[in-house]
Amino acid sequence: MKTLTLTRPDDWHVHVRNGAVLNTVLAHTARQFARAVIMPNLRPPVTTVAQALAYREEILRVVPKGVDFTPLMTLYLTAATAIDELVAAAECPFVHAVKLYPAGATTNSDAGVANIRAIYPLLAVLEKNRLPLLVHGEVSDDACDIFDRERWFIDRHLTDIARNFPELPMVLEHVTTREAVQFVEAAGANVAATITPQHLLYNRNALLAGGIRPHYYCLPILKREEHRLALLAAAISGSAKFFLGTDSAPHVTESKESACGCAGCFSAPLALELYAEAFEQADALDKLEGFASFYGADFYGLPRNAGTVCLQQQSWQVPDAYGADGVCITPLRAGSMLRWKMC
Repeated sequence: MKTLTLTRPDDWHVHVRNGAVLNTVLAHTARQFARAVIMPNLRPPVTTVAQALAYREEILRVVPKGVDFTPLMTLYLTAATAIDELVAAAECPFVHAVKLYPAGATTNSDAGVANIRAIYPLLAVLEKNRLPLLVHGEVSDDACDIFDRERWFIDRHLTDIARNFPELPMVLEHVTTREAVQFVEAAGANVAATITPQHLLYNRNALLAGGIRPHYYCLPILKREEHRLALLAAAISGSAKFFLGTDSAPHVTESKESACGCAGCFSAPLALELYAEAFEQADALDKLEGFASFYGADFYGLPRNAGTVCLQQQSWQVPDAYGADGVCITPLRAGSMLRWKMC
């Protein structure tokens, strides 16, 4: 039986929600990853250090006994964020980044930033304190086609941000286009990107061809095959600018399978297996460890993990749903067979 041993990886972009959903999903991320950058788009959003610390304690309370897992907290950036709050975040050992959501761009982003230029003074504080800015890189302009919103954001905003703040550590989250890959490749060493398993494995046919499949619907949305191939080439390139971020985003099944379904793919229970599948298809399994275990830690200035995880080629069926405390969540690839399985 073929096996693959990796230095224990980290997830540099994940949603674990709170309350009953947190109780259902957190164990899956903690099983696969030593650390995870936790997204702050709760209701209400996590906008202060005090809120981030309280959320961290809520997460730690549901980590399974005997499991070594560290949540890396973030703040939700708004136009009203105080400079003193960002300085406090930079000084707090538990807060590792600040998240920029353009207002209306994705789930729970209504408190996000409507005028990017208006927050330039805040970006200057982040740059001075070397606190990473994590960017959901899409415009929310109704006049822009949903498949072009990442490209428009790069052209309208991100290029100017990179030019005006050349030392700002910045991660373009869940990149989905050839243009995003090119932007990151051309930028300085302070600019990196995360890539999700769904964007490595699937194009928009998986969402739309032969019927609408709501559990493949995420934002940024799946793109054309040419963009998937560009992402895959970046992931397997060995470039330290690209690393693992699942963007696992759980919603209860009834909220996904509805007339106005929520955006987000719940991949946490099978994330490493999906990445292994993508890298194997590209004949690049030897590149997976750097992408999953090294480059993100290096970018954030954190030590690489000491332990290991094992994957083996063993066929198994993804459950139709995961649930606890009355919560039912359908995962990506529900009911299908996977080729890789964690040992």
